[in-house]
Amino acid sequence: MNNFGGIVEGKTDFAIIRNILAGYFNDPNIKLKPIQPENFNAPAGWDRVFKCCKSQKFRQALQFNRYIIIHIDTDVSPKFGIPHENEKGEKLTSEQLIKKVIDKFRLEIGEDFYDKYASRIIFAITVHSIECWLLPLYFSQEENSQTDNCLRLLKQILPEFKEKDYEYYESIASKYSNHKDLLKLCSENPSLKIFIEQLASRNIEISEES
Repeated sequence: MNNFGGIVEGKTDFAIIRNILAGYFNDPNIKLKPIQPENFNAPAGWDRVFKCCKSQKFRQALQFNRYIIIHIDTDVSPKFGIPHENEKGEKLTSEQLIKKVIDKFRLEIGEDFYDKYASRIIFAITVHSIECWLLPLYFSQEENSQTDNCLRLLKQILPEFKEKDYEYYESIASKYSNHKDLLKLCSENPSLKIFIEQLASRNIEISEES
């Protein structure tokens, strides 16, 4: 059985999340088994994340993976009914937005089924894009909490930045595979901090994969 399976928006998300897992568990060989997309050439996108979570494929994945990590960027959350502001027009905090997105997934998955397997489902909800999780590697604390225009900020400091290139994302995220570096930096980005807290709350012990 795999330790972790991933339902994510696209291939570069696997690279970042895998390195974070490697750093958190201090295991450079840790794997994140693709569930959606199934491979780097398969159709991807935020809508397919929801489609997968509502499908039999998701239920079957729990038979072969101890934990399922579900990733989505909140830049698209208005498209699935969750605005970035409350009824008063006030901007939601990362914590508030992530909670609303998780509640949405709970409904889409099915409340009874979700509640049964909640301890094995871990959300990697990035506010507002997974590139924001890379900011602590390159910027001071003020920029690290940014939730908007993170890709633009990275391109300013990394002119050679390669979007949608798995190997490039794997390379720049590799610093997170160092346990000390990850724990030092993760609290500087709100949604990354929440992801790490989710991992910690599970008391996960990594098993030998079959």
